[in-house]
Amino acid sequence: EGGTWVPKMAPELMRTAKALGAAGRGILAADESTGTIAKRFASIGVENTESNRQKYRQMLFSADGIENYISGVIMFDETIHQKSDAGTTFPEILKAKGILTGIKVDMGVVEIPGTGGETATTGLDGLAKRCAKYYDAGARFAKWRAVLKIDQKAGCPSPLAVQECAWGLARYAAICQSEGLVPIVEPEILMDGPHSIEHCARITQDVLAAVYKALSDNHVMLEGTCLKPNMVCPGSECNKACTTAEMAYHTISVLRKCVPPAVPTICFLSGGQSEEEATLNLNAMNAITAVDKPWSLTFSYGRALQASALKAWGGRDECLSMGAQVFIDRAKANSEATQGAYAGGAGGVDAAQKLFVKNYAY
Repeated sequence: EGGTWVPKMAPELMRTAKALGAAGRGILAADESTGTIAKRFASIGVENTESNRQKYRQMLFSADGIENYISGVIMFDETIHQKSDAGTTFPEILKAKGILTGIKVDMGVVEIPGTGGETATTGLDGLAKRCAKYYDAGARFAKWRAVLKIDQKAGCPSPLAVQECAWGLARYAAICQSEGLVPIVEPEILMDGPHSIEHCARITQDVLAAVYKALSDNHVMLEGTCLKPNMVCPGSECNKACTTAEMAYHTISVLRKCVPPAVPTICFLSGGQSEEEATLNLNAMNAITAVDKPWSLTFSYGRALQASALKAWGGRDECLSMGAQVFIDRAKANSEATQGAYAGGAGGVDAAQKLFVKNYAY
């Protein structure tokens, strides 16, 4: 009944959630939909074919030393069923290196009528069956992205959008746990807009409070979950610059107020920051020692782990090993950042390139 309900695979869920935040390791988000990877490939002039997608993901997953820095990889439906050139499934390749396989289970967003463009995430129908199938395919954790936008003039995020985001995430989380998958709870507040860092902090706090209330109402076992939040930062059009230290201070303050210590792992999304920004910001949060941080603070980066590697590969077979090395350099930089030990400068100019996309859809 109520708070005493425990999912049947509780010990495994707890081990998985903790392993995702293991010291010095974080998550590679490689779950771009076919449409999103098309945009990435277009930027380097590569055709978006199934074989090119397989080749690119194989380059990342089989990179030498990946297991030192990566604890888990989030995949898209197609990818979890793909095999290496040698005929081994991608989840098996990762498992042999001690890396967990994750799977994106949401079905994208739809507009909430009457809200002026705010969205709800779809995918609860049939989710339990899909989760069971993915567990059999080798997945041990899942991802569901809820998206909110800040627009002070329009009153966004509206209470309706926040309620929908929180409840959808909680229902998804409970269903995942019932099938043995650790849910990554991702309430992303987009960077778009001219708002201040203080306003972002207020909104993030309200959203996380709603999310943890909904998780509690849905009997979700927090010890078997991970949180994937946005960092607290000013809007992309804010004219007041903010330092890495300010961003770290505001983010940690909000998390301390809202995220129970039962949650083992917080893995940040990069949200369109440049590779270097995302690493420096993670480093700054882990370098804070004045206050207690009861969770592992790590990364779940997509663009911020892949942008330079994609460019280095450029679709050329002879550059596969170079692409893999560039990816490993970035993963190592983020590994150092999880320990507050990143000195900066990995990846040079390429890593500093802005990756922000307006109204980003995954």
